[in-house]
Amino acid sequence: MIIFLWLILVVAIIVLLTARLNLHPFLALLFGAISIGFLSQMSTSVLIGSIAGGFGATLQSIGIVIAAGAIIGEYLHKSGGAHVLANNILQNVGEKNSPLAMSLTGYIVSIPVFCDSGFIVLSALNKAIAKRTKIPLTIMAVALASGLYATHVFVPPTPGPLAAAATIGADIGRVLILGLIVSIPVVGAALLWAVKVCGRYKVDYEFTEVEPAESNISPSFKAAVAPILVPILLIAFKSIAEIPSQPMGDGLLFKTTVFLGDPIIALLIGVCTAFFMVKGGRKKIQKKWLEEGLNKAGSIILITGAGGAFGAVLRETNLSAFAEQFAAIDGLGVLIPFLIAAFLKTAQGSSTVAIITTAAICAPLVESLGLDSSNGLALAVLSIGAGSLTVSHVNDSYFWVVSKFSEMDTSTALKTHTVATLIMGITGLITIQLLAWVLL
Repeated sequence: MIIFLWLILVVAIIVLLTARLNLHPFLALLFGAISIGFLSQMSTSVLIGSIAGGFGATLQSIGIVIAAGAIIGEYLHKSGGAHVLANNILQNVGEKNSPLAMSLTGYIVSIPVFCDSGFIVLSALNKAIAKRTKIPLTIMAVALASGLYATHVFVPPTPGPLAAAATIGADIGRVLILGLIVSIPVVGAALLWAVKVCGRYKVDYEFTEVEPAESNISPSFKAAVAPILVPILLIAFKSIAEIPSQPMGDGLLFKTTVFLGDPIIALLIGVCTAFFMVKGGRKKIQKKWLEEGLNKAGSIILITGAGGAFGAVLRETNLSAFAEQFAAIDGLGVLIPFLIAAFLKTAQGSSTVAIITTAAICAPLVESLGLDSSNGLALAVLSIGAGSLTVSHVNDSYFWVVSKFSEMDTSTALKTHTVATLIMGITGLITIQLLAWVLL
């Protein structure tokens, strides 16, 4: 019990350092790891070894994947590929279903692109469609924001779920497949909220023309969607090939599928396909985009490694003994990661930091919570993702991106976007709990 109380104190300090004192989460998590080590009277050699080992082991599996995903996201952003995807989806579903179109666009775009960047890129187009169709901008804004947010927390190779999978030891392909399943009702619930309720709130806004892409030559739809779709399919096929019934046998097809479906190889293939989004071989722009993508990846990689170090230190404590009581509550183990992530999200604002910190806390607990099977580990990651949705409010940068770029005042944003994230988080937990009763 005492180690649990120390953990609560350390988490509170991490929240204070990141949310109030604006200390970078990388340093805050390392400080937390050192603090919990000393408070639990861990020997200095074990503590230092755990920090270094946890940091390295986590990045060993996903460092390259995060960097590759960031490059794909930057190309999709700068080439105009996100606008191409939005316009193509809009043409297929029709203007009367514009909220659905923007929700689907956000759902796809946010797999490699951070949700706040995706919203900024698509906000002008969102306003233009709202103006043309006379659909309230509040509906369009919540539809787009929720689509972006869902895959941001549930579907690798977005850094949050990717880092959680590495920290907990879950198979990325299994997280991806189950994440896609969980995210569908989550997006559906948010879209229903947007269409049925958010239209009551009106905002006055100015029409802004959509700016042309930086390259001035937009890619085709196939070129824009390939860097997202190809890695997802390769990773999914690897998971299918490795199921016990061996549907692809154990020969050349199996070995090829497993190799190409490894997240590192799959994402590097995705990077290669992203190069085709730039026409005319503008190498200077490509180099600039590569550098910007890698710069964005650097911060996430450091935070992820620090989260791994924090988790490694926690594994050396007897924290898992405290969680054993929850194993007796059959099938309810997914509730604990959700509650921890929801607390951290609400307290300090960042979904990614909440995911990484919660994964570090929960990694030593998965066996005690009855989540140590392949499906259990994947559901633990998704439960953390659902908690990290709950809720986006005034201490969250994404809240301000959605409100300011949609010209909503704070009160309106709280009544629309914040409530939508609460609905999404609860829907996600319910869906994950249903899957847990079936799969565990």
